[in-house]
This record gives sequence, structure tokens and C-alpha cells, in this order.
Amino acid sequence: MTAPLTGLAWTSANVASAGWTSITSTVEGTSANFGKGFAQKYYLCYTSTINNMNPAGDVLYDVIILSEKTPLPTGYTYVKEFSDSKTSISKKKRLCVKLIPLGAAETAVFDILLSSKSKVVPNYLRIGEMGGFALWCRKESVAKPKPLPKPRNISLEMRRLSLEPENADLPSEKPTVPTRPAALKRHESIYESSNVYGISAMDGVPFTLHPKFESSVSGSTNAFSLFQNFNIKSLADIEKEYDYGFVVERTAAARLPPSIS
Repeated sequence: MTAPLTGLAWTSANVASAGWTSITSTVEGTSANFGKGFAQKYYLCYTSTINNMNPAGDVLYDVIILSEKTPLPTGYTYVKEFSDSKTSISKKKRLCVKLIPLGAAETAVFDILLSSKSKVVPNYLRIGEMGGFALWCRKESVAKPKPLPKPRNISLEMRRLSLEPENADLPSEKPTVPTRPAALKRHESIYESSNVYGISAMDGVPFTLHPKFESSVSGSTNAFSLFQNFNIKSLADIEKEYDYGFVVERTAAARLPPSIS
């Protein structure tokens, strides 16, 4: 079975409703008739569909067998019977079930089997004995569908502000690795803006020379001719030009404060 059970009921073989399946034989192949009278047939049946006995579509969480004097536990109900005046079943033991909503179920009953009292059914949980049979159920985890993420509805203005490329959601056969050009062209940004780590405050600001150098660049065939008039000073020249002895400051610091009489 691929779906959890949604109900159990008692029925005779000829009145099983649509959507219900009668358990007419045990795992050994013998008759699973619970009827004790002459020519009486009474069977346990199950369903995995939504019906008038379970309009909410709750799943079968647990099955137990109680004696007639045992009070019904909270949340459990007796297994109902289909209308059939010609059949009857002993009330010394009652079959009870507990139904819970599918969304709240971690496990549920997926199958019910009957066997002789001495039989052991692998991978099934023994419910108990009733009417000369042993009842077994198979519990499994309920598979719930994973919620799908809602598609993003991004306006054109917000998409322009996004750092992702417009085709970020489309799979690419071969990822492209941005490479830095060997030489930058004029008016080209010196920062790599193909990803978020390359974006800076200078991105998009064109690199241009001061207007007083524009004529020299445009009229000169050698770019290095611009630097011929630059005087490169040595460390000694710089120290000599900007030397300052701090004599005034040292003299002021050496003065003693006047004494207070």
C-alpha cells in the first residue's frame, strides 16, 4: 500500500461498500470469517479513501482491542458496522481505532493482516487476539510533500538594483570566470564589477587626466615626455629642504614653571 488507511469497519462479504476492501482470508490462506452463526459471514474491511464515515480524511494512527468492560480511551472510537441485520459479532472484545489529521501524523497504519494465534508475521505489529484470529498492523512514517518556494516577483526597478545578473536563475552549462583585462582603456573603470566583491565607491567613475595635461598627451607621441620636467628629489634633498630643528619648542619645554609664593 502506498497510502495510509483512513478507516476500519465490519461488514458481510456481500455488502462491502465501494472503496472498501474486505479481509476475507488470513496470511495462511484460511477463511477470515468472524461470524459464529450458521452460514454467517462477517469480515473486517479497510479503506484508504475519504468517505462519509471519515469526511475530514484523517488517517488511522492506532488500532487496539479492548474487552467489553474496559473504558474507551480518549481519542479512540469503536470500529463501526455496516448495516446488515443478518450478521452479528461477539461484543466480548471490541476493536477500536484512533484517527488523527494527516498534517499532524508522523506515523500511521498502512496495512492490516489476520493470522492464526500462533503465527508470527514479520515487520508487522501484533495488535492482539479477537474471534480466534491474531490481528497485525504495519506502521510507517507518513511522507509529507515538501513546501515549494514561491516564485519571486521582482519588479523591473528592483531588478535593476539587484546585484544578481538577469539570468541568475537560469542554469548555465559552463560557469564563466571573470578575468581582469591586461590593459584598461580610457574612461574604463579600474575596479572589477562582475561580482559583489569587486564593487566599490569608485565603480563607474571615469579615469581622466586633468585638463592642463590633455593637450600635452594629445600632442605628444611619447607618453613619457610628460615626466621630463619632473624633478625627482633624493632623500637628502627632501631632508635639507624640510629640515626643522624644533629649537623653539625644546626651549619652551625646558623652562621651569614659576614658583608659587
